[in-house]
Amino acid sequence: MSNGLWTEKARAQLRGLLWSRETQKVKHVVLGRNLSDGLLAKLILYFLLSIVAYLYLQPLLYMISTMFKNMSDLLDPTVKWIPRQITWENLSKAYEGLRYPAALRNTAMIAVSCSVAQVMICAMTGYALARLAVPFKGLITAFVILTFLIPPQIIIIPLYVIFSKLSLLNTIFVFLVPAIFGQGLKGALFILIFRQFFNAQPQSLEEAAKLDGASTFRLFFGIMLPLARSACLVVFLFSFIWYWNMYYEPSMFLAKGFTPLSIRLDNLEDVLNPSLLGHTDSVRNPVTESTKMAGAFLIILPPILIFMFLQRWFVTGIERTGVVE
Repeated sequence: MSNGLWTEKARAQLRGLLWSRETQKVKHVVLGRNLSDGLLAKLILYFLLSIVAYLYLQPLLYMISTMFKNMSDLLDPTVKWIPRQITWENLSKAYEGLRYPAALRNTAMIAVSCSVAQVMICAMTGYALARLAVPFKGLITAFVILTFLIPPQIIIIPLYVIFSKLSLLNTIFVFLVPAIFGQGLKGALFILIFRQFFNAQPQSLEEAAKLDGASTFRLFFGIMLPLARSACLVVFLFSFIWYWNMYYEPSMFLAKGFTPLSIRLDNLEDVLNPSLLGHTDSVRNPVTESTKMAGAFLIILPPILIFMFLQRWFVTGIERTGVVE
């Protein structure tokens, strides 16, 4: 009798021990050993990230949804995201109205040439401000920051007069010449990025190269610039996107002829509906809203593809250059 009670008691203790272990395992899975590595924390994190992703993707999803709608879907308040009938006519009209091949070529020429020029010039300037014994280096850095703080609208009229006297209006040189002299779009920011990167490099690299008889130019182009590949990629992508999306400067300097996609998109409705010139927006054909969305999609498609291809190196470059700091 006593043996039976002892056996039953041992079984109860064993069941309790097993239940405690299972409970502990479930606790570790749900809450984690630390509060941040459990299933519950991951679900909350994924939920918050999904909300943020939706906030960023919602305009793009709305653009894609709208560009496939016909006029009846646009006028129907019950149709919001999924059109009743998908139409590809808006893409073809936008392609024709933008004169897409020519405008794409013009935009790519501006973005690529100016970005490459800014990478080289800003890298040289940032290296000089970080490593070389430049007179009044602190004052020059302050002036660089000042040029970044001045809104472009303040100096647009003097720039227009200068470019007009130099016969540079309606050409790519209104953007390429400032980029060559380090005054391109957001050039001051790029100089500071390179200055931050070169400041973080060890002095022993330069000292060893100088002992071997390397000149300043050989030191920069042979050692420091290859080390700055990540910074160059970050600066190039930032510059490329800003030149690709800019509207204010092209609207002032490129009134005709050499026009990028941003200007063509602004004139898209007038190109597709020339009979409506001079009328108010209230009498314009609502079908052009879908065409405008199709045109906007054609404009942002190349940068999206480029970023999708280079995103891994771009994120790595952001971490190495200290842009986040």
